[in-house]
Amino acid sequence: MSQVLHEGVIYRHIILTVPAMFRTIFYQNASALMNALMRCGTRCLDDFYSEVRGQALKGGYITVIHTHGRNGQYHPHLHVIATSGGYDEVEERWEHLSFLPYELLRHKWQWHLMETFRKTLATDEMKRLVDQCYRMYPGGLVTNVQKGKVPSQYQSLASYVAKYVVSPPISVRRIDRYDGHRVTYHYRSHRTERTTYETVDVMTLIGRMVQHTMSKGFKRIGYYGVQATKTFAKVKAAIQAALAKVEGVVKGTVKIIARLSYRQRYENSTGRDPLICPHCGEEMGLWRIWHPRYGVIYDEAKVIKRGTYASSGQRSGP
Repeated sequence: MSQVLHEGVIYRHIILTVPAMFRTIFYQNASALMNALMRCGTRCLDDFYSEVRGQALKGGYITVIHTHGRNGQYHPHLHVIATSGGYDEVEERWEHLSFLPYELLRHKWQWHLMETFRKTLATDEMKRLVDQCYRMYPGGLVTNVQKGKVPSQYQSLASYVAKYVVSPPISVRRIDRYDGHRVTYHYRSHRTERTTYETVDVMTLIGRMVQHTMSKGFKRIGYYGVQATKTFAKVKAAIQAALAKVEGVVKGTVKIIARLSYRQRYENSTGRDPLICPHCGEEMGLWRIWHPRYGVIYDEAKVIKRGTYASSGQRSGP
């Protein structure tokens, strides 16, 4: 999973949840709703990114569906490794989104999930639950968005997400006691962030385990958008070409993708050499670059303090 992330693109770990009121009907109709849920997450994020930027964007998503919470009970939700932004096919450029309005995402996810449920399972019960959900959650549904990271930092996250594909809902090490009739196990509660112990009948525990068994052939990991496996090579070339036109700058990370210098890119874009003084015509030295969104992204004084020139022999004197 970590090997198919696009170099130079910032990724975020996003969790999209399903309200508790839908868990029973979801379990009863899992074969129809599982794939629909995964596709719904990608449509939601594409719509969200496009509205934030004000233009159509196509993001990339590696989606893993989980059906259990920490205590082993049925709790379907999505873990998504998502690009923080998307590809503008019209302008042939990559648009990075450093700020995501979470309130908008919660409302977007609620709308897309409810429409998916309503269309996939067009029953009176589902319609009643959808209407009830809008009344109960006027602020949208729970989503969790983690800080963006570059691909080199995602080896651990890829392992964290992928382990749920091959691991049981409750590992053997979390089972503390079994007397032949009842089982005691522990888990870390999301609500209290403390270790919680629970004792249940052995058949109840077995039921909690087998309810997470997927149908034969079902793929719990999906690749969508610019991460789609069928078009990955083609899209990768387009993204790298788009990134070559800009500098990928994010808070806490500066990743220079372009092979052209700032001076060359500015001159190609405007037709004017930015280091030639418009008053005297003499060449100036580049001291600092300030960006209206990211602040100072280049500071010559810091370069000098790091001893870059002293070690390379490119500059002498104070």
